[in-house]
Amino acid sequence: MPMSHAHIHDVVIAGAGPVGLFLACELRLANVSVLVLEQAGDPRSPLKALPFGMRGLSAPTIEAFYRRGLLDEIVAAQRANDAAGTTKASSHWMQQERLPAGHFAGIPFFHENIDTAKWAHRLPSPAGVNLAVDMQSLETILASRATAMGAEIRRGVDLEDFEETDSGVIVHAGGKIIPTRWLVGCDGGRSTVRKKGGFRFVGTDPEFTGYSVKATLADPDALHPGRTYTPAGMYTYAKPGMIAMVDFDGGAFHRTRPVTRAHAQAVLQRVSGTDVALTTLHLAATWTDRACQATAYRQGRVLLAGDAAHVHSPLGGQGLNLGLGDALNLGWKLAATIHGRAPAGLLDSYFAERHPEGARILDWSRAQVALLRPTPSTRALAAIVRDLMATRDGATYFAEKVRGVSLRYDLGGSHPRIGQSVPDFALIDGPRVGDLLQDGRGLLLDFASDAPLRPLANRWQGRINYISCDVEDRLGLSAVLVRPDGFIAWASETAAHDEGARQAASRWFGAPG
Repeated sequence: MPMSHAHIHDVVIAGAGPVGLFLACELRLANVSVLVLEQAGDPRSPLKALPFGMRGLSAPTIEAFYRRGLLDEIVAAQRANDAAGTTKASSHWMQQERLPAGHFAGIPFFHENIDTAKWAHRLPSPAGVNLAVDMQSLETILASRATAMGAEIRRGVDLEDFEETDSGVIVHAGGKIIPTRWLVGCDGGRSTVRKKGGFRFVGTDPEFTGYSVKATLADPDALHPGRTYTPAGMYTYAKPGMIAMVDFDGGAFHRTRPVTRAHAQAVLQRVSGTDVALTTLHLAATWTDRACQATAYRQGRVLLAGDAAHVHSPLGGQGLNLGLGDALNLGWKLAATIHGRAPAGLLDSYFAERHPEGARILDWSRAQVALLRPTPSTRALAAIVRDLMATRDGATYFAEKVRGVSLRYDLGGSHPRIGQSVPDFALIDGPRVGDLLQDGRGLLLDFASDAPLRPLANRWQGRINYISCDVEDRLGLSAVLVRPDGFIAWASETAAHDEGARQAASRWFGAPG
């Protein structure tokens, strides 16, 4: 079925969550026309607001927002929550005297044990390694940015089906036919795009039903504050009535029927081993530790990102960061493909780079589940892990993984910096690298005084910005080529090598000219 050329969007994105909205921003940065379709008519939800909506952002996510000029708004939202006292009331971590730097399966590690000197590839930056924000604020910020950049967001429109043609995709949504050149499913763990597209989704079945509950307790002191492991499972409690618990029922209750006060009380009594009584149930949600991943992120002109491509337990809060990383990685590659300047294999590198990261996070989630099982052997293993995390090396290892500072793509090349996030070099009497990436183009940094790489950069003018300037700390480098997503494509420690830079530019930015 051929498509009419009237009103054809370059990309239709299914899902106006943070991943879909951030992808829309990335595509608009490259002047790609974008339509975002969202099933829900109202973006607001009690599950997105505090207390349930709090999410921790990893270092790669914070860097991405910083490099796109979004970080100040997100920090302001966090400060507003802190000033209102809602951050502390939302989490049992914030109610402890010794504030952890993170956790693994509920086992904390602490700031004073982390050896940040081992992160030699990082420089001081406005983008730190730890930040929290509520989902409602984040979506509001991203939706406002996407709309201001020219993306169209249609809410209350359900994507029903689609069919691929030789030149694009015909989307059926809200009773209308919407032609597009590309379709991206960012529509969550029960993705219609994934199901209708026939993507294989494989992994492991759930072991438990998790509950997030806001309730009024007859006796607020009936439960032990913080995280408590029991012979039946685990619960965490923050006064006066925030409760999370896991019931090892094989995920039997998740999304099968509404959570009533009587059911929540029965589960809590069984898991806690107490006769605690809930007088009022204000809000409740369930989740599981099901861990599945699509075996392909692209079929023809249809792609997946975020929870549509991978789902896992929310333990450790890795899901949002993983999805936002997908959007950052995909946006510039899809835009280059649409504009006809993508080198061979560029769009396929989205799967090659992001699928291994997704698989790693799924295993990270499974490992946490293994430490939560209510068995004597699990408790013994958890005690050993707790001892390891209390050491300096152990805390540093877990901090690297939880915060994402060890993320590195396998991009080939012999230099150890290739594939890492670019350090936030501070130019002498000038801006920082994070400020130079806001337009979504590549960046060639030449620290030599005679600007030897300027002729090469001129060949990719419009795709690569060239900066010849010394910086406060070179970290031993003389020149660096950075992709639009902020990851290093080529680096040199000695005199700039024109041929190496040329090959890397051709690989990631296409033919010169």
